[in-house]
Amino acid sequence: MFNRQEATDNPHLKLTLIEKIRRKYDLTPSITLILGLTTLFFVIFLIYPLLYVFKEAFWVENKLTLKYFELMVTDPNKRELVINSFKIGVMVTLMTSIISLPLSYFLTRYRYPGRNLLRSIILIPMIMPPFVGAIGMQKFFGQYGSINMFLAKLNLMDFTEAEPIDWFGGGFWGVVLLSTLHLYPIMYLNIVAALANVDPSLEEAAENLGASRFQIFRRITLPLMMPGYFAGAILVFIWAFTDLGTPLIFDYNKVIAVEIFRLVVAANLNPMGYALVVLVIVLTALAFYASKRWTGSKHYEMLGRGHVTSREVDAKWGMRCIIYTFIGGLTFTALLPHISVILVSLTPDASQWNLTVLPKSLTFSHYIETFTHSDTLPSILNSLKYSIFSTLIALIVGVAIAYLLTRKRIPFQNLLDAVAMLPLALPGVAIAFGYMGSFSDTSFLLRNLPEGLIAVIDPRKNPTFLLIVGYAVRRLPYMLRSIYAGFQQTSISYEEASQNMGATPVRTLYKITLPLVFANILAGAILVFSFSMLEVSESLILATQNQYYPITKAIWSLSQRVGQGPYIASALGVVGMLILIACLLGAGRVLGGKLGEIFRI
Repeated sequence: MFNRQEATDNPHLKLTLIEKIRRKYDLTPSITLILGLTTLFFVIFLIYPLLYVFKEAFWVENKLTLKYFELMVTDPNKRELVINSFKIGVMVTLMTSIISLPLSYFLTRYRYPGRNLLRSIILIPMIMPPFVGAIGMQKFFGQYGSINMFLAKLNLMDFTEAEPIDWFGGGFWGVVLLSTLHLYPIMYLNIVAALANVDPSLEEAAENLGASRFQIFRRITLPLMMPGYFAGAILVFIWAFTDLGTPLIFDYNKVIAVEIFRLVVAANLNPMGYALVVLVIVLTALAFYASKRWTGSKHYEMLGRGHVTSREVDAKWGMRCIIYTFIGGLTFTALLPHISVILVSLTPDASQWNLTVLPKSLTFSHYIETFTHSDTLPSILNSLKYSIFSTLIALIVGVAIAYLLTRKRIPFQNLLDAVAMLPLALPGVAIAFGYMGSFSDTSFLLRNLPEGLIAVIDPRKNPTFLLIVGYAVRRLPYMLRSIYAGFQQTSISYEEASQNMGATPVRTLYKITLPLVFANILAGAILVFSFSMLEVSESLILATQNQYYPITKAIWSLSQRVGQGPYIASALGVVGMLILIACLLGAGRVLGGKLGEIFRI
């Protein structure tokens, strides 16, 4: 057994232990510096804000208390927040599952004309946050919107005898519908990736034993794809459970995320906001744990993975009709929010789309105003600035972590990987609220800094720095996953040959490794940039002053104004949508069929 006192007294034993550490890990001075800086980055911008949130939730007036957590149980208003958010998360997860399971099967197991085109079309909902589409969908499905007007024209509805149909059920079903249409591609991509890992020989063996196609799917395919399905289901649940923008637009305010947003102004006076953030973090962590525990208890394993060619069959005419009808109907429904926003952006004013099925006239004036208005043009420039710099930070940190994980032996390697991927599972409202509280001028950390540095870091004075860092932290998993895959696919022998010729590790990385994984770097950068451009939670919470508004905060602000506000907001949403389309097309072109791996935990 190792004796600490003996090690202290015996310098030769000390040297032996140090030598063992050196042999076990590649801790050269440069590697140690990179590891230290990476660790410091996560400690300051991820761990510290989360710990601060927990401290403020439990430590009130210099004493430990559970008062605000007890209120969540005893106060019916607080209970309603939790129940409503949970209902939205469950309903959206259920609906995306119902949509994505047959969709994935149709697009991976059958061959038919137009399949590649359909694979691209079904990803369209990813190009716009659901809260932007909510502005237009209210025009379609409002009580005096296009659908009810159309039914009235067909004499299927009489406003004089009955109230118009409330299609969105006071906002709940509107939030569920928009979230489902936005998130089902995430579920689909995870399920497709899981189906690709199913050994087709197992299905063929079951078929040879007389099992029907449905029995094969239920007994063989579905169990084997469960880990991938639950990875997508947990992501969908967390995104829906913590969504902030869509409930705000639908004025469905009795959910946790909206309550957290409203408590931002009193973050350092009312600990309830911190308590709600802790609740969100704990519930999402429990969801992940339950998923891992459940899938971990099942032992559906494949004995071998030799060639893995997709088990596809030619779709007969009957099946083609089913596939085209299902995907066509889904695509039309998924495009409704985009169509509605475009129509609103082209409508001159409220009088031109009032008690009518469609606008009476169209105009491009709102797009001109988007690039000249004092609130919209700066928001576009702000978003571009925030997104470019956040992409650069994510690129530097992502390359450093991927290099350490794939090319070096370092202590706590699995922990570093887990911490880097943690933001994928953390709600944006949790990180944003933590930044708002921990980096504000009431924090001990900032009170001891120079006034000029405080102004740069304090989000209440200038949120630019924290918006950039927050975007980078939130989207870092996409960059890391993409670069990590590139490093894994690149043989280390090229780097060894370079170093044998006398090149330093840094020169080898710059001249050999990075060019070989350039496609992965580009794909990750495009994804980080595009999703940062339309980030919702951090933008709404951290940007409190007009001159610092990014696109999403400007859209929300304009949508709350009477008159031309919603129409300019829609035009700004379309501009953001076009930017994101270009980014996702670029990412898809680089990654191809591997795009789904980016969204896997």
